[in-house]
Amino acid sequence: MSTLLSSLGRWSFRHPWRVLISWLIVLGIAGGGALALGAGTDDAFSIPGTESQAGLEQLERTFPQVSGTNAQFIVVAADGDDITDPGYQDQIEDAVDELARFDGVLAVTSPYDENIDGMVNDEHTAAIVRLQFDGQVTDVPDSVKTDLQDVVDELSAELPEGSQTALGGDLFAVSMPTITLTEAVGVVIALLVLIVTFRSFVVAGMPLLTALLGVGISMAGIFAATAFATVSSTTPLLALMLGLAVGIDYALFIIARHQDQVREGIDPEESASRAVGTAGSAVVFAGITVVIALIGLGFAGIPFLTTMGIAAAVAVAIAVAISVTLTPAVLGFLKGRVAGRPKRVKKVSKSAKSDATAPASRRGFAARWVGAVTKRPILVTIAIVLGLGIVAVPALSLNLALPNAGVLPKDSEARLNYDLTAEEFGPGFNGPLILTGTIVTSTDPLTLMQDLGEEVEQLPGVREVALATPNETADTGIVQIVPETAPDDPATSDLVRELRAHHDEWLDEYGIDLKVTGFTAVAIDISDQLGAALLPFGIFVIGLSLILLAIVFRSIWVPITAAAGYLLSIAASFGVVAAVFEWGWFADLLHVARTGPIIAFMPIVLMGVLFGLAMDYQVFLVSRMREDYVHDPARSVAENRRAAAIRAVRSGFTSSARVVTAAALIMFAVFVAFVPEGDSSLKPIALGLAAGIAVDAFLVRMTLIPAVMAILGDRAWRIPRWMEKILPHVDIEGESVERERALEQWPGDDSILAADDLTLDAAGIDRAHLRLAPGRSLIVTGAAPRSLRTLALALAGRVKPDAGRLRVDGHLLPGRAAWVRSRVGIALLGDADAASELSEALRGRTGLVVVDGVDRLTSAQQDQVAARLRDAGSGTAVVLTTSNPDAAQRLLAEAGRPRASVADLSSSSSADTPLSRPHPVLQASAARGVDGSTGSRRQATDTTEVNACDVLSERSETK
Repeated sequence: MSTLLSSLGRWSFRHPWRVLISWLIVLGIAGGGALALGAGTDDAFSIPGTESQAGLEQLERTFPQVSGTNAQFIVVAADGDDITDPGYQDQIEDAVDELARFDGVLAVTSPYDENIDGMVNDEHTAAIVRLQFDGQVTDVPDSVKTDLQDVVDELSAELPEGSQTALGGDLFAVSMPTITLTEAVGVVIALLVLIVTFRSFVVAGMPLLTALLGVGISMAGIFAATAFATVSSTTPLLALMLGLAVGIDYALFIIARHQDQVREGIDPEESASRAVGTAGSAVVFAGITVVIALIGLGFAGIPFLTTMGIAAAVAVAIAVAISVTLTPAVLGFLKGRVAGRPKRVKKVSKSAKSDATAPASRRGFAARWVGAVTKRPILVTIAIVLGLGIVAVPALSLNLALPNAGVLPKDSEARLNYDLTAEEFGPGFNGPLILTGTIVTSTDPLTLMQDLGEEVEQLPGVREVALATPNETADTGIVQIVPETAPDDPATSDLVRELRAHHDEWLDEYGIDLKVTGFTAVAIDISDQLGAALLPFGIFVIGLSLILLAIVFRSIWVPITAAAGYLLSIAASFGVVAAVFEWGWFADLLHVARTGPIIAFMPIVLMGVLFGLAMDYQVFLVSRMREDYVHDPARSVAENRRAAAIRAVRSGFTSSARVVTAAALIMFAVFVAFVPEGDSSLKPIALGLAAGIAVDAFLVRMTLIPAVMAILGDRAWRIPRWMEKILPHVDIEGESVERERALEQWPGDDSILAADDLTLDAAGIDRAHLRLAPGRSLIVTGAAPRSLRTLALALAGRVKPDAGRLRVDGHLLPGRAAWVRSRVGIALLGDADAASELSEALRGRTGLVVVDGVDRLTSAQQDQVAARLRDAGSGTAVVLTTSNPDAAQRLLAEAGRPRASVADLSSSSSADTPLSRPHPVLQASAARGVDGSTGSRRQATDTTEVNACDVLSERSETK
């Protein structure tokens, strides 16, 4: 992956206008799709397969008067007035008559209807008018909402002075999330952090520009998708928040690596290529983990949450794609003007220069911090774990519910309606429950429903039964229940469970298969299902982190400590959210409208998003520690391995801390900006993410993990051999790019094929040396036919070598295997049509073709193969792997090609021939180190240590 990204970064740097215009075209297409196809968001929550949803669907068919969305307005009389006085009753009934004529209104319930009880409170100080609409919230046009508001405003003007009216109900219970100026504060803070990090205004603006472009594309795509899928209004804002944060951070990682390299004197184009190949590889890995975790939100089985996860995952994927393409393209516009202002060097007095402790005093903050942490690692570990455990205590009281009008801002009319209703009629009036069932077998449906209603009214938690009646066709009955508690109160959930517990009893007694439904019951079912999904989702996320980090770091302890740190971060962030939104700490400061249960999908969204971001910081910090440890020459001595491991923790932390600190500050700023004035549904998620980022980045990854790594010492980098064998190799640290840089001068000639110490364990080929000049031929022999075929596949990029160096057609293997496969033909000759097989291998005017099995051809087939080689021309180089070199020489002669060189794998003296002797440049490189520098961390003692096996899996350590 790193070599592919390196090439992509180089191409983008060379063609910046093409890349920029391409992304602008994508933005235009997405924006046009949003304008043409956008159908608006839909906040109607549903949960297929649950009892409450099945009950709603049944009511839609048989009792539509109570199945659609509703609105209501409350009238509170002035002090000392009676709501039944003519001055109130006449005006309210006139408004009822007017509302009954509205389009889409199925029924308007007058509080003075003699057949209706409970719509006037016991004190006669307030009355409620309820409207039932056909369809859900999104089916009611905005014009109807406006007309309804006008009628209520006119009524308020006509009522006696001192009275109050407020419009609300399900139709107005959810506010549409909007973007405010407060969110822009997060972007400004991010810009300031970038300026400090890069010391350049121009460079600091680049991550912001690329991130904003990515956010624009993802937002436009989400609104275009509303034509084909149901998208809640929270979804675009969540995608905006995540896309902006990760987009800035991912570009930051790449640009910071590029800037450091340019300051070291590396050519800007080469630097951009390396930055995308190294830091870009970690960006892709981190982005993939976030995407997988977000898609994993589908574990809950709730459609709107699955859609939310997919939309956010798309936003993150777009941010990754823009980071590895548009970022190097923008660097291409700037060329070498990315170094920024040089660091100020403090003048040191002569006395300070002579002081032996002066160098220590001039160490940066990161070096001093990690030094203090690793000096007392056990004490630091205990302090962090205990501290985060205390912060997590409020999470024990975490209650979940879906949002209702009670969480709207206090100055909202729907919130006023909610509060007045709770004050005058009781909190349960805001969330009635419905019992419904089929009663076609009853001979007296009216009496049946009345008897059932009286029995339900005796249950604890039921304030009253507002309605118990059959429908007009007497085939379905409903019991409308007013709980004693609010819709989001845990006691209301207990009442729903109590009602369902009587299902079998009432079925035997009344013969009705009853379902508990209503919008309050649906919200409770969604909350319960989300709560039940937390454990399997947590297992999925933790298991995924263990597997991914084991693959990346080739270690057992690193994944375990990373997962444990993630759990601490999650628990602490849950604790912070619970302390603010349930305990009320700093609630006024953060403009929390009402304390109480937290939006139900907060925990699972927070777990998914924070997982990806935590792994992001883990990779950037610990990968550098691993790199320093692996290439520390002192670790070859067992007694020095612990000291080498602690040195690697300190040096790796110091090298990465600046960028990780900047990234964490940016994410914290972006997330926390959505808290004060953000949407009520998004506030807990934003606060949880901000707290989680702060805890995970600064306390867990930059404090706890270095301390634990210091405790573990060299044990942190151990892995059982059986696990080493089964784990795939994923180069997210850009080692393939570094290897290509170190061996860019090898083999030092124009060979189209070069191999040194090439080893294929499965084929029994050990330390083979090969050279082939362009347009020439090479015969490889001296091994079993199966081994030769494996070698042919390896030379053509189809099989990965176990060790050694191999460059084919200018591309270093195994990192550039994809390029070799696309440019090098291979013909495995056998019983099939050999001529056709070779023609296919030569297709595309390849510069090199590898042919195996010429010794198994008949005379006629040899003639056909020779003709194909003759047609290929003298510019094509040929490798023949065969157990009969004489037959191969005759075939080449018949094809009109010069006599081939022969590499006999069975001959121990073949390594001394000019054909296979290592080039002096290679030998010098091996003596100096893989990167060719004497002072590098990447040192090697002999040629065998610097090979593909060493770079990819450090097998030299396990030998």
